Amino acid sequence: MAVHAHPDDESSKGAATMARYVDQGVDVLVVTCTGGERGDILNPQYPPVEGGAPAMQAIRRAEMAAAAAALGVTQRSLGFVDSGLPEGEPLPPLPSGCFALTPLEVAAAELVEVVREFRPHVMTTYDPSGGYPHPDHVMTHKVAVEAFEAAGDAARYPDRGEPWQPLKLYYNHGFSMLRMRAMHEAIVEAGGESPFGEWIESRQALDVPERAVTTQIDCAAWFGRRDDALRAHATQIDPDGFFFAIPREIEAETWPFEDFELAVSHVATTLPEDDLFAGIPGAGGRTDGA
Repeated sequence: MAVHAHPDDESSKGAATMARYVDQGVDVLVVTCTGGERGDILNPQYPPVEGGAPAMQAIRRAEMAAAAAALGVTQRSLGFVDSGLPEGEPLPPLPSGCFALTPLEVAAAELVEVVREFRPHVMTTYDPSGGYPHPDHVMTHKVAVEAFEAAGDAARYPDRGEPWQPLKLYYNHGFSMLRMRAMHEAIVEAGGESPFGEWIESRQALDVPERAVTTQIDCAAWFGRRDDALRAHATQIDPDGFFFAIPREIEAETWPFEDFELAVSHVATTLPEDDLFAGIPGAGGRTDGA
């Protein structure tokens, strides 16, 4: 089970890993916390959307369905309202009723119910920073951790299904400094123009701490499926932009992995890992949850 904030997040964080496990016979569920209705159109090639948030939500729902089909995953939305990304100095207040302002126990109850129904052995989500400081990403981390901890406890959320304890919780590390620096250097060495120099400098200037990567999944063979899923989110992903700036042959040769951080494990495992199901008996090729 991969828990994400908005439609499109699943395609930029761990998508090739999910496609790989699907092809190995594992059921993979993407849980999307919000409808992404307050998201801006980030693809300059996409026309303006008329009709406000309801129209945007409908478009993003269709994009999510197309991305899920590309990856072979199933998908559920928790139905919370996108908080938007506040901008300005000082930052404006978040809109009333949005996901980030929802009481944790209310938001987590919805996810606990899905966890108990789907019964995953492994969950993935964001680290405590959210991966970047979008309020919905930070809230998604809190909700996923709460659900991971509570779903197996019969005394918590007792009206939300039979208890089920997932065995491992991972944080996505799609934009680790190690990976981005490796991509940058490989592109420059090949005589290309890297788009990542300024990004690396900005991260260094902010002194963003680098979290440990414990688990690398070799999934270069599924990068094409990941790219199809990204392109499905046409309002958000510029096909000529950041996500497609790495020549795919350089990416596959330099960093054929997707990176994760093992946050919690209820089974014995040895680090580093090359499998999210390492240590889980009978996990390979299961079809009873992921």
